[in-house]
Amino acid sequence: MATVPGPADICVTGMAWTTPLGDTLDGVWQRLLAGDHGLRDTPSPYPLRTTLAATVPRQSPATRQSPATQQSPATQRQLDLGVQTLSAAFDCAGLDPGEPSARLVCGTSYGPFLDEPAGSCDDWAVETARRVGHPHRPVCVSTACSAGSDAILVGAELIRCGSTEVCVAGGVDVVTQAKRLGHSALGTMSEDRLRAFDARHDGMVPGEGAAFLVLESARSARERGAPVYAILRGTGSSNDATGLTNPDPSGDSVTLAVRRCLASGGSTVDRVAVVSAHATGTPVNDAVESASLARLFGAGAAAPVVFATKGALGHSLGATGAIEAVALILALRDGRIPPVYGLDTPMPGFPLPLAAGAPRHFSGDAGISLTIGFGGFNTCLLFERIDGDPGR
Repeated sequence: MATVPGPADICVTGMAWTTPLGDTLDGVWQRLLAGDHGLRDTPSPYPLRTTLAATVPRQSPATRQSPATQQSPATQRQLDLGVQTLSAAFDCAGLDPGEPSARLVCGTSYGPFLDEPAGSCDDWAVETARRVGHPHRPVCVSTACSAGSDAILVGAELIRCGSTEVCVAGGVDVVTQAKRLGHSALGTMSEDRLRAFDARHDGMVPGEGAAFLVLESARSARERGAPVYAILRGTGSSNDATGLTNPDPSGDSVTLAVRRCLASGGSTVDRVAVVSAHATGTPVNDAVESASLARLFGAGAAAPVVFATKGALGHSLGATGAIEAVALILALRDGRIPPVYGLDTPMPGFPLPLAAGAPRHFSGDAGISLTIGFGGFNTCLLFERIDGDPGR
């Protein structure tokens, strides 16, 4: 049975994303359910393991600039994605971006700054806030592939501790030459395509995009008469400090993040009906995530179903956690998950049901989104569907 928001709950009252498959909530979701992908051949002047990348179709700049303030191409790309998506999230929630009571938390994994110099790695976030008319300096989070999820975690904590009633949190990241070269050199990039949890998995494919969630106290949402898409029931994180790129092979740190998340929401593993997996398609990450899920949930008829969007949307690094949070909320709304693009033959021993080839239905009202970032950053978000979901 879906829940009703309680007085202490944190509600999701708006959300938006910009992805390689489009920028409308239901438009992108329907394309994911149909098994579409946003991979495109993206030429490079340097040799790479693959020239595939999941890029967002080029759009007009979100704001006009004078020649004196013209940004370099990658920075402009980061700003365009941020301004467009952040504006859409405020609009979805029925909020003015200039609302003085709202706060902003932005996540990225370096954004464009491996390729282009910057005075500070939060310059893009400050400029994004300025361009949408937001009055406060944003908090900026850069925790590798967990940055989007960590921005949501930080936003939730700002509401829990009474610092604000409304916080817009999410992530933005762009495909750049340095990132493609880096993952190619590390061997974490696929030679073919991203095949998460497949027996033939051999790496990730870079992607880009943005997503923001509007988080709001139940009291504020009720007073505004705001739509409520889901409840952010719990958050949890951990860091294994194993190395710069490889996760702890034991899975101890991943399971700790999930257990902390469930405990913070007063929930248990048996309530989880669906998992949005990190699912990078690298053999090491897939093995650690598979082992962690086995330890947490085991196997059986009551085991949660698992889905993953990186095969279709690419690995958007610092934006991926926020994009996958939106996907999880839509999955809870509809009671079904999209097929895992690129999954033909599940890797031996994967412990939980996967959607392969077609959408899969499930029953239940709670789900977790899991991110596993370089540097040992692990983050888990627990969402619950509510009665009267405005997205239906």
